[in-house]
Formats: sequence, structure tokens, C-alpha cells
Amino acid sequence: MLLKPAVLALLAGLPLIAAAQPALRPVLPAAPLAQAPVLDGKVLDDPAWKTVVPETSFTQNTPDDGAPVSQRTELRLAYTDDSLYVAFVCFDDEPGRIIASDARRDASLNDVDAVRFVLDTYGDEQNGFVFGTNVNGEEYDGQLSSKGLNVNWDGVWKVRTRTAEHGWSAEFRIPLKTLRYPTQDVQSWGANFERRIQRRHEVAYWSPLGRQFGITRLAEAGAVTGLEIVGQRNLQVVPYALGEARDRGDEGTSTDSEFGLDVKYGVTPSLTLDLTYNTDFAQVEADELQISLDRFNLFFPEKRPFFLENSGLFSVGRPHQVELFFSRRIGLSDDGEVIPIDYGARLSGDIAGTRVGLMYMQTDDLPDVSGSTGFAVARVNKELPNRSSLGAMLIDKSVGSSPLSGENDNSAAGADFRWGISEYGLVKGYLAQTDTPGLDGDDRSWSLEGSYDSPDWSLGLGFVDVGEEFNPEVGFVNRSGGYRNGFASALRRIRFGRESSLLELRPHFSYAVYEDQQGFKESGFLHIDNHTEWKSGYEVHTGVNFVTKGLQAPFEIYEGIVVPTGTYRNTEAQLVGRTDDSQWISLVVRAWIGGFYSGDRVAISPTVQVRLAEKFVGEFGWQRNDVELPEGDFTTDIGLFRMAWSFTPKVAVEALFQYNSVDDLLSTNLRFSWLREANTGLYLVFNDIKGYDGFTDAQPDRSLIAKYTHMFQL
Repeated sequence: MLLKPAVLALLAGLPLIAAAQPALRPVLPAAPLAQAPVLDGKVLDDPAWKTVVPETSFTQNTPDDGAPVSQRTELRLAYTDDSLYVAFVCFDDEPGRIIASDARRDASLNDVDAVRFVLDTYGDEQNGFVFGTNVNGEEYDGQLSSKGLNVNWDGVWKVRTRTAEHGWSAEFRIPLKTLRYPTQDVQSWGANFERRIQRRHEVAYWSPLGRQFGITRLAEAGAVTGLEIVGQRNLQVVPYALGEARDRGDEGTSTDSEFGLDVKYGVTPSLTLDLTYNTDFAQVEADELQISLDRFNLFFPEKRPFFLENSGLFSVGRPHQVELFFSRRIGLSDDGEVIPIDYGARLSGDIAGTRVGLMYMQTDDLPDVSGSTGFAVARVNKELPNRSSLGAMLIDKSVGSSPLSGENDNSAAGADFRWGISEYGLVKGYLAQTDTPGLDGDDRSWSLEGSYDSPDWSLGLGFVDVGEEFNPEVGFVNRSGGYRNGFASALRRIRFGRESSLLELRPHFSYAVYEDQQGFKESGFLHIDNHTEWKSGYEVHTGVNFVTKGLQAPFEIYEGIVVPTGTYRNTEAQLVGRTDDSQWISLVVRAWIGGFYSGDRVAISPTVQVRLAEKFVGEFGWQRNDVELPEGDFTTDIGLFRMAWSFTPKVAVEALFQYNSVDDLLSTNLRFSWLREANTGLYLVFNDIKGYDGFTDAQPDRSLIAKYTHMFQL
């Protein structure tokens, strides 16, 4: 494969093309407070803030990158013995045009007026905590790692906001026990602060960032200095009680009740022990339905809170392609059926400058689905300067004494690395091996890739090899049977001046090819495109795809329609249009038109988003594939309607309705939540999956669940 030498050539040249020098970073001294502020959002009226000098230097990275923020922004940061306080005053010449909507915890802040900040408490430029809010006082938080931002992490903290004639303001109180930080008498943390002014699609930062980066770019964060704090004791006990009534049609009705417990203990300020007994996730939103028109595995993201905390630490491989550890393999069957988790434990954090993670989970047996199984995971990762790291991981799956047919023990081991080169370059890769009884062939997998990401260019090149019998049963592989995958991409950013109505052009290409281990080309995908973005928020993508699909065996793509063996080469247009998402209603339309296997396909996917009364958000989406083949014609549809009404930041009603034409199913997920701290509180959940066509033999599966969790902080 020609991409393999190209990967090596790129890696050899990265030190030359990534030689940009970072600018000096700003410093913000933390102010000690003898008296804590009153947390009410009235920053300018609070005597506690009078002694704290505001920081007002914010710089845009869009639309006018490098220009000062268009509206005055004041930032204050202070601390007491047990808490960190952050205050924003967002002045606005037109307060009536401030955009607000959702108040639910962790709702996206990308289409409203908002503030966010990131704390790199270890100063390693790879891990941190993100907090944010909008005008409605939403609690937005996330845990940041080198693998990305996990917004499903929920810490204990508070925020209050206030609107006034001058604009709006926000006050945050972050208990120190919520954070993880080293044991030092005087702390210095990496930090950055963001303000979003949505009517201008403007984003500005305290520590200036290039147009290609956002708040999670820790390598260019400033510093908060002078924090004279000590470690805080952190013990949280979270019991839950649950009651459920279920109707499964001809199988009858049933009721059930459960009790469980989660415990979180701060062993040190940087090391946390989590314990769970009879774990339950009834409050988690249902998966979104998917339809596959190829032969490969679908990826469904993890949504369960216990597995999401520190999930980046337990990640080795390439996301959504090859993952050595994928937590959905624990407590969920392949078709999404819940397998009871008896108990589990996780120790994670920092020991002597090294990130460590230990986890053990024990599942119960589920008749005809899964036998009882134990899962053990061990992970170490040494963070190095300039976004670099070295790590290793061990995973063991041990089935119980009465396994079902096909169940067996399995283990996996792997190592990974990241090498940051100057400001914009990065090289990374992994090497992994699995051990499965009865499989004696090539059970290894590895990857090597490099990237370069400057304000003007984003380049990437890489290679992944998966052995034919590489089998991470507690992980994820997007294609079974082994393969070799090469990929390359290049994107150019062209920014226009302040007088232009255009914001940016992004011409780019990407290429990916998959071959099996014998050299047969299973697929090739060349995408050539340009994104045109206006300062008004409108956007148009005009692309073309050159697609190759190889079949070595007939493939039933739809019931009764079989595509014969052969190699199919097609061309299709790919078009995308977006309207201004700062308006009360916005639209995104995606379309693919062109050849498909031995025939043609027209696929269209419109999505409408609605925002009303600063409390309601709704989304309606539809995906339709209209396929014409010599072997037969067919149409598939997936419909989605999601809505949420936030009475307050703590009380909300949410609904998710979905339709799948292939399985003739209509799915309903209704949730009422009345929350207290860190997403604990009362949940009422109604789930219903049934045949959409009343004349089919599909059996209903509906349940009503009441769950209450309460956090005791000891």
C-alpha cells in the first residue's frame, strides 16, 4: 500500500513544517478572599469582588481573528479556603439581542450567548476541567483529556446569572474538592476563558487562540498563579431507589424494584476511588437509531455516567475505529439489552506525575443473553511536555463457571504514544495484541499517524493494521476479519477581511482505503469539497465523492435484495446547507446523489432546530435513502424528534421520538428530571418500543421507571 511510505515521509518532515513559536501567554494572579461572595450573579454590587482587579483583555478568534472583543468583558478570579470563584461581567450595547435558550445541564453552548473556562490543574497541557453557562444559568461542565472533552462528566458546583441594563453577568463557585490537582503549597494552573456573542457569531478568548482552536486547546492557555490551597477531603455517597413497571405484550407485565449505591472517595487531591453496587442507568437517554447500508459494525456512544468519568484515560487506539477498551461491552449486550452489573470499583488519578487507572466490574448472568462475567482493566499514562505521552493498558475478561455457548475468556494488552512537535505538529500511534482461546493467527493491531494543524492548514496522514484474529472482546473494531487502512487529508483555511460578508473558505480533500490482509480492496473513499461560510452564520458545502466498494461474497443489503460479488466504482455529489443557528429556527440539509453499488442512490437528511421562549428547544430530523439497483429497489427512513422544556436549570421535561422503517419500529423515550447536585435527584422515565404498523406481529416493550438519587457529602 503506497500510503505506508507516505506516512513515514510525513513523520520525518513534521519537525520542519511545525516550527512555529508560541506567543507569550497571559498570567492572572488569583486573589485570596477573607469573605466569600454572595452567589447571586450580581457581580458589580458585591463588596467581595470590589477588591479584585478585573481582567478585560479578550481577543477574537472569529469572526475577526486577532481583534479585541467587540463588547467589554470583565473577568475576576478569587479563592477561599475551600472554593474557587470565577465571575464574568458581559457588557452589551444591545442587551435585548442577547440570545438564550436551553437551561438543561450540559446543553450545547455553541448557539447562544455564553461563557466558558478551562482549568489545567496539573499544567500538563492535556487534562483539565471545563465549566460554562449561558444567560439562563445552565450548568455546563466536562472533563478534558488528550482524547477530547467528555461533557458527560458531572461535578458538584454552582453558578448564578443575572441580566441588567449593562448586559449580563455570571458567578461560579467551584468547590476545591470537585477538582483534582497536585499536592503543592502554592498552585499555578493553566487556564483560559471564553465569551461567545452569538448574534455576531463571535468567540473571544483571554489567552488568544488561532482560528483552528477552541477552549480545549490547553497548549496555548494562560496561567492562574498564586493559589495557596490545601487538599480537601472528598467523600460522596450516592444511594438510589428505583421502581419499574413493564409491559412486554404476550410475555405479560411485571414490576420490579432496585436499590443501589455509588461511593466516591478522594484518596488524595489527585487520586479518586469510585465504588458501585447494583449499578443502574435507567435515567440515561435512549440510543439514536441507525441503519447500515454496508457490511460493517455500527458505533453507539457510551452514555452511562459511571463509565464516562475519566473515560479518556482508559482510551487506547483510534476512536470509533479500533478501541482496545469500549465500556459498552460491560453491562450491555450487542443489541443493547441491559445486563445487570453487581458491583464495581475504579481507582483513577495521578500518582507521582503518572496518570493511573484501575477498574474491575462484575456482571450478573442474564438467561439466554450472557453469563456472569468479570472485567478488569489497568492503565498507566505518563504525560510529557508539549502534548506528548507514553502509556500502556491491560484488559482481562473472565467468564463465570456457567458460560453460554460462544462465551470465553479474553485478554488484551496495548501501548500508545503521542509526540507533540513544536506548536502545530503531532505524531501518535498504538500497538496492541489480544489473546482468545481457539484463535492462533495474527492477533495484533497497530497504527501510526501524523497531523499538522496551523491557522491556515490542517494536514493528516496515517496507517492502521488490524490482524485477522485481533479480537478485543471488551473493545471495538469497526470491521471484522482484519484489514489494512491508509488515510490522508488536507484542508486550507482562507479568512476574509472585516469588510467582507464572507468569513472563510475551506477547500479540502480526504482519502481512505481499506484492504484485507490478502490485498483485496474492500473500499476506497476520496472526498473533494469546499466549505463556504458567511459571517451571518450561513454555510454551504459543495463536494464530490469517488467511492469504491469491493465484495468477495454476496451481500444482502435489504430484505430479499442481494448485491453480487464484484468491485463497484461510483461517483456521487455531496451537498450541505446550513442557515443561521442564532435565529429561533434553523435548518441543516445534507444530500448524497450518485452511483451506489450496481445502481444509484439519492439520500437526503434535513434537520430543523427550533428555539422558543428561552425555555424550549426542539429538533426534527429525517434520513431517507432511495436506492435503485438492478437487483431491486428499496427505500429506508429514520425519523427523529427531540424536544426539551427547561422550567429551571434543575427541572426539565425531555422527549425523544424515533422511527425506523427497516424494523418498522416507533421508539419513545420521555424523561422528567428534578435535579439537585451533579445530576442527582428525581427521574421519571417512560420507554416504549413497538411495531409502527398495527398489522404486524411486533410485540410492545414499554416501561415506566421512577428513580431517585441523593448525594451525601461527608
